[in-house]
Amino acid sequence: MAKLIKNGTVVTAVDQYQADVLIENGIITQIGLNLAKEGAEMIDAEGHYVFPGGIDPHTHLDMPFGGTVTADDFETGTRAAAFGGTTTVIDFCLTNKGIPLSQSVQTWHKKAAGKAAIDYGFHLMIAEINDEVLAELPRMIHDEGITSLKVFMAYKNVFQADDGTLYRTLLEAKRHGALVMVHAENGDVIEYLIKEALEAGNTEPIYHALTRPSLIEGEATGRAAKLTALAGSQLYVVHVTCEEAVKQITDARNQGVDIWGETCPQYLMLDESYLEKPNFEGAKYVWSPPLRPQFHQEVLWTALKNGQLQTLGSDHCSFNFKGQKDLGLGDFSKIPNGGPCIEDRFSILYSEGVVKGRITLNQFVDIVSTRVAKLFGLFPKKGTIAVGCDADIVIFDPNVTRVLSSETHHMNVDYNPFEGLEITGEPVTVLSRGEYVIQDKQFVGTPGAGQFVKRKTYNSASLEVKLMKQAVINGGATHV
Repeated sequence: MAKLIKNGTVVTAVDQYQADVLIENGIITQIGLNLAKEGAEMIDAEGHYVFPGGIDPHTHLDMPFGGTVTADDFETGTRAAAFGGTTTVIDFCLTNKGIPLSQSVQTWHKKAAGKAAIDYGFHLMIAEINDEVLAELPRMIHDEGITSLKVFMAYKNVFQADDGTLYRTLLEAKRHGALVMVHAENGDVIEYLIKEALEAGNTEPIYHALTRPSLIEGEATGRAAKLTALAGSQLYVVHVTCEEAVKQITDARNQGVDIWGETCPQYLMLDESYLEKPNFEGAKYVWSPPLRPQFHQEVLWTALKNGQLQTLGSDHCSFNFKGQKDLGLGDFSKIPNGGPCIEDRFSILYSEGVVKGRITLNQFVDIVSTRVAKLFGLFPKKGTIAVGCDADIVIFDPNVTRVLSSETHHMNVDYNPFEGLEITGEPVTVLSRGEYVIQDKQFVGTPGAGQFVKRKTYNSASLEVKLMKQAVINGGATHV
């Protein structure tokens, strides 16, 4: 059935205006005032914003790590994402040395099949570069539509790749139009610092942060940026936490390097002191890279406002406090790294960013949806509200206040890192390709209704964006 959203305020990365939105067969077919469509279901959005669905570029669902598996799988994770206003996630497909990339991708497809309530894509981890990997990469990128490649510079002897692998991945990405992503920390130095701390009897969660100082993140970010410049390729730095990394990204961009940066809600809102909570409570706040001293938070907010960082990922990697995080009792290095943020990413950015005047409403949409769509080959099918786009839409109450809590969230985990935080704004109704996933704050979606999205290459997506911008200048398109 067609749906007609009436009386709302449509907000995109570039516009804000009163309009009705007509949806037919999962696609936006008309935008205008006083629209009518016989037989269409009316959705009254008076007093609400009508946003494009959020796109989370950084999730870890049903992922093995540290002797356990993340608490949220594709069913619980995508349901929670939808409650939070996210209609597409891009999850990380892990690979193993010596195992064909195609086998790892099929494993991830099986994890999502019949479970995902919203649309999804995959990033592909690159652990090694050899003849077999080089032979498979073109098919992964061009046929499978997995157009982003992840290289870890940390987690030595687990995920970490050497600089030669990173450099050759950058060269292949340039050749095939993929976007390389890096976890930027110096894993070799971290391994030494962890060993030193444990030998000194320092086992508490706070030492997770103290053995991964911000200088190490800055060094690795700068190294990756320089290798990108040398290769003439493109780079996306995930989960930026600190001033040093922001500076390296900014300097590289000023020198013409094609580099982008993402941060996460936890780094905007929480600080290193949380790891000092008594009774092992600090383990709830173990992420990698770790939380930083508080002054870094305003650096990150300023970087988002000024465009030095461009996106917000959740890095959702949920582990229960009881039964999973406590694997690290007596040894901080064994605490599973990660936390639950997939549901609260969208609203935290609105409440702490827009409501508090740190970013504009249009910047909010760009950071939480549009820029991700453009960087990862989803735009203009997703990431905006325009005729011809997928009807991925969030009807958002901008005035309601609520308190975040594990008692009310929908993530499959026994704590919320933002417990007790009062925020303003809440998704009320969420549509994925024109179908309700959330209706009046209730889940009405279907596990398995989400579709795998094959994405365009970085180069072709960038060209399409440039052409659309030119069309806008020439008067040939609006509201993108």
